[in-house]
Amino acid sequence: MKDEAGPLPRAVAIERAAPPFTLAIDVGGSHVKASVLDRGGAMIAAPVRVLTPRPATPPALLRAIKGLARMLPSYDRVSVGFPGYVRRGRIHTAPNLDTERWAGFQLDRALTQQLRKPVRVLNDADVQGLGAIEGRGLECVLTLGTGIGSSLFQDGRLLPHLELGQHPLLKGKTYDQYLGNAAIDKKGPRIWNRRLHKTIEIVRTLVNFDRLYLGGGNTRLIDFDLPHDVKITPNADGVIGGVHLWDAALDPIFAPRRRAARSRR
Repeated sequence: MKDEAGPLPRAVAIERAAPPFTLAIDVGGSHVKASVLDRGGAMIAAPVRVLTPRPATPPALLRAIKGLARMLPSYDRVSVGFPGYVRRGRIHTAPNLDTERWAGFQLDRALTQQLRKPVRVLNDADVQGLGAIEGRGLECVLTLGTGIGSSLFQDGRLLPHLELGQHPLLKGKTYDQYLGNAAIDKKGPRIWNRRLHKTIEIVRTLVNFDRLYLGGGNTRLIDFDLPHDVKITPNADGVIGGVHLWDAALDPIFAPRRRAARSRR
């Protein structure tokens, strides 16, 4: 299955690349993709990918990521986009990988131990958005793949943990059930396009976006003219956005939770 919404950017020459270098990993329901980015987010190596393990247990995914890392140039830090609710590197949900296996797993620590580099982990749609947005107004991202990912930004600032995929949409169906791969297989592309058209207007009413970005492999199926404020973004942004996980503006999202000091009498 084609999983890119547009051509991948060419890798820049390593001798022209500026450190620090980031190993950027995009975990999807069907594939795990990776590349190494320079300071500006340019790929210094052609992206590589493997099939997402089945079952996608934490040990299996860690092995897959380690294998991808060995195929790429050296790097200084690691960014991971993961399909689920992630808070401070800990996985809370993984609807399309099996939440029961992943809930509570501290993915950033496990990868730090495995790769011997600092690691930051964020929801995959958040990472896609970091690679796609213009940084002006209220910008929303929907990723259309195995499931539906979502993210929201105000003037370039991430508003984390928007999980539309598991939210009821119409007739008791969640966004995942209404628009994910299973819906395409069952209903076909024509009905899926009607559903997507309707969903765009529902999301418009819900968040009043200034710009909506559609990413993910299933954007290739879109057969209608999109509104002027809706844009298809290359799926490669799910890798390229990884460089921004290390922006200072995101430091508070990854900072360890401070324990409230006990009051003294």
